[in-house]
Amino acid sequence: MATLQFENLSKTSHNTTLLPPIDIELKAGECYVIRCNKVIGSQLLNIIMKQENPSTGSVLLFGENIENLHSVNDRIGFLYLNDATYTRMKVCEYLTFFRKLYGSKIEVEEVMQQIGLRECRSTKISKLTYSQERRVQIGRLIVQDQPIFIMEEPEQNVDLETSLIIHRIISELKERGKTILLTTIDLENALALTNYVYTLSEKSCKRIAVEEETEQIASGEEAIQPVKLEKIPAKIDDKIILFNPFDINFIESSEGVAQLHLQDGVYPCTYTLQELEERLRAFGFFRCHRSYLVNLQQVKEVVTWTRNSFSLILDDHSRSSVPLSKNRFEELKGMLDL
Repeated sequence: MATLQFENLSKTSHNTTLLPPIDIELKAGECYVIRCNKVIGSQLLNIIMKQENPSTGSVLLFGENIENLHSVNDRIGFLYLNDATYTRMKVCEYLTFFRKLYGSKIEVEEVMQQIGLRECRSTKISKLTYSQERRVQIGRLIVQDQPIFIMEEPEQNVDLETSLIIHRIISELKERGKTILLTTIDLENALALTNYVYTLSEKSCKRIAVEEETEQIASGEEAIQPVKLEKIPAKIDDKIILFNPFDINFIESSEGVAQLHLQDGVYPCTYTLQELEERLRAFGFFRCHRSYLVNLQQVKEVVTWTRNSFSLILDDHSRSSVPLSKNRFEELKGMLDL
C-alpha cells in the first residue's frame, strides 16, 4: 500500500498552469525526488499541507483523501527551505523541546550524533553556521519520528560535510521504513540519492529514466543484442540518464561535446552530433547548422535577419534561438513546403 499518493493532481489559476497533472505513488522505505523550481515545488507542498486546494485530482495519505483529514501533521514531517529556528535556544534544548512536543521516543543524544553536532549540544543556535543550523532543522525532523518526511531543498547552500550527513541520514531513514520526498532544482544531488527522480515543469511531470553504469562485458562472454534506440543517454557522475527524444528541444555541439537542451536544463551526451543526427532523424530532428540539431516539433518561428542569416525560434520557456544556415534553410523550405 502506498503511504502517499498523487492522483491526477494539478492546479490552475486564470488559465495558467501552476502545477501540471501529477501521478506518483510513494511507498515506505524509499526516497523520491521531484526536480522543479521553487515556485512549482511550493505549490505542491502547499497542497499537501492543506493550505491550498488542487484544481483536479487528490492527495491520498495511507489511502485516505487528505480533504477528509483535519491535518496531515500527525503523519508527515515537513522541512522547508526557509524554516526558522529558535536561535536563542541551545541545540540540545531545541531538539528536546520538539521531542516533547511530538511525544517522540527518539533519543536526542542519538539525533545529535546523527547530525554531527554532539559537540555543539550546549551551543546556542545563533552561534552556528548556516550549514550547522540546517542540520539542526533536520534533527528536528528526525525527532518527530513521522512515517513520511518531506524536505524542500535540503542541500541548498550547505557545505560538503552537511551534504554528506544529509545523504547518510536519508539512507538511515529509508532503512527504518520511512518514506522520503524531496523537492530540489539540483538534478545531480537528486540522482545521488535515488533512482526515483521526477522532473516537474509547467507542462508535465515525468520520471527520469536512470541506469546504473556497468562494466563492459568481458571478452568471450555472450554479447547482448542491440535494441531499437528509444532513449538518448546523458551522463552525470556514475549514472546515465535516459531522455525521451521528444523532450529534447535542440542539441548543440560545443568543443566536441554534444549538449542536450531540455526544458529543465542542459546535459552532456555520450554520442557525437553526427551519431545523434542519424539516430534522431526518424524522430523529426533536423540538422539546421553544422553545430546544431533541432527538434522540428519545437520550432515556432523561422526568422530572416538578412539575406543569408536565419534563425529558428523554439516554443520553450526561454524562446531559444537556434541558427539556421542558408543551405539548410532551402532544405527546410522544401521539407515544410514553404
